[in-house]
Amino acid sequence: MKFIESKLEEAIKHLLSNKDIPSCLGCSINFSDESLLIKDDLINFLQKRYKKENITNHEVLLAIKNISLLSAFDLYESNKTINGFISNGFLLKRDIHTQKDIYIQYIDFENPDNNEFKFVTQLEIQGNELRIPDGILYINGIPLVVFEFKSAIREDATIYDAYQQLTVRYKRDIPELMKYNALCVISDGVNTKMGSLFAPYEFFYAWRKVTGDETLEKNGIDSLHTMIEGLFDPKRLTDVIRNFIYFPDTTKRDDKIVCRYPQYYAANKLFENIKKHRKPLGDGKGGTYFGATGCGKSFT
Repeated sequence: MKFIESKLEEAIKHLLSNKDIPSCLGCSINFSDESLLIKDDLINFLQKRYKKENITNHEVLLAIKNISLLSAFDLYESNKTINGFISNGFLLKRDIHTQKDIYIQYIDFENPDNNEFKFVTQLEIQGNELRIPDGILYINGIPLVVFEFKSAIREDATIYDAYQQLTVRYKRDIPELMKYNALCVISDGVNTKMGSLFAPYEFFYAWRKVTGDETLEKNGIDSLHTMIEGLFDPKRLTDVIRNFIYFPDTTKRDDKIVCRYPQYYAANKLFENIKKHRKPLGDGKGGTYFGATGCGKSFT
């Protein structure tokens, strides 16, 4: 089993490296505290991004504490709050009150190349129990995607076990990691699916197209490639994190909704079409969207 899972891990490392996302072992990273943030990466990003605003070291630390100090005790509420800060940003009060507040964003969504991506494997995390996630994708030092692998040849270690590992054991035992989580990925090499930490298993889906323009959907082992090549393109991934994760304003359940790949591609095509038709350069009709039935729907 270890051999098979290690080969899957190596394959994903290789595919991510093609997207200029480097990999490293968890034991090689110096975590300065128990927040599970790679603080050096986040500090460097914030200092560079807000250099023109003359952001101070103290202000950088305040921005980090804004997410790191949220309690993981109520995991859903903390995850909702942190995801909101990451997708929407927040206003940081300046040390000198006469200075204008800084609108802080933890990710550069307009220029994905300005972000620091890092795929960390085999990181030992001591929480209520010792857990070792197979892979964690950090963006600017924040652990936003967690991967769990299982062997495709063992009947007693299915992809559903990977789902349970993430959404039951990790949620229970290492909530400090999962409070940051945007997406979860489960794979046995043959089946690769993505979903929300709070979603039932049936709402985890494959990402079967790379660009959305392909005629055929890819299944089986090919879906591993389309997941990494498609969803984990840095521009596409940051777009999903910013615009395609939804928490209801009020709910009695722990609802967190993540888009499927057809919804992602269709929404972006619709948006581009609307911009194309927008006045004064367009005809003002708002574009037309062809849904799953093939019927055109006008948006004005």
